[in-house]
Amino acid sequence: MRDILVYADDFQEWNHGVEYAARLAAAERAALTALFVYPTPAYMMPACTTPALLAAMVERTQRIEQEALAAEGRFLEWTRGIGVAKSSWHVAEGFPPEALARLGNWHDLLVFERNDEMPWESAGDLGALILRIGLPCIVVPPGSTHDPGEIECVVLGWNGTPEALRSAYAARPWLRRAKRVVVLSGRQRDPSGEVDWHPPLDVLTYLKRHDIEHEVQQLSADDADAGPALLAAAAAFRADLLVMGAYGRNRFSEWVFGGATRHVLRNARIPVLFLH
Repeated sequence: MRDILVYADDFQEWNHGVEYAARLAAAERAALTALFVYPTPAYMMPACTTPALLAAMVERTQRIEQEALAAEGRFLEWTRGIGVAKSSWHVAEGFPPEALARLGNWHDLLVFERNDEMPWESAGDLGALILRIGLPCIVVPPGSTHDPGEIECVVLGWNGTPEALRSAYAARPWLRRAKRVVVLSGRQRDPSGEVDWHPPLDVLTYLKRHDIEHEVQQLSADDADAGPALLAAAAAFRADLLVMGAYGRNRFSEWVFGGATRHVLRNARIPVLFLH
């Protein structure tokens, strides 16, 4: 992990997601990129507008841009104080998921704080971002005080899907540093309906190959209860991080049945690493 991208929803002060990303970058000796996105004036226009209102909104947008750009020095000084050797501050105009997806092309990880007050940060929109960006994403809950540099326990959700195994692969830096790794083994996907034969996916063999000590706990829950069961188990183990695959089924099925991804996105009280 060399390049970490974090979404900053403010330039006056840094939210818990930004602080989490900065401390993670310091612990991993990684570079940190923060992105603040201000809306295009057209996004804020009411259905009926006047030239005067348009001019005022354009002027306000330009002021926000200038103030955001001026925050670069404070951000760089703040990250140096935390121990980040290389950091940068970017300002963009538009829709945050689109800007993050573009900048994510040269990053290894995206970090952002879940903020229910942001209009684009509903569980559905966050899920769409995770699907689109193609990066491991750590979602930090509001008010989180978890320090990624001090990882006691990591809980890994395992259901035999490629998404779950990819999430374990992405989480290796945390799995190696954790004093305790708990694999929550839930209901495995039934391969009997597949036409072709595929090699089995075995996360336990993968962890052993990388000398990651772990323990296995069975998670007895059907699909509808998988999300609450994952969060309850993570709380019971006092996990610092939950790792899971995102959207193992198609998006429509996830939406209809509630879905573990959707539930965890909305309700997790600890940082969660997702990867589709």
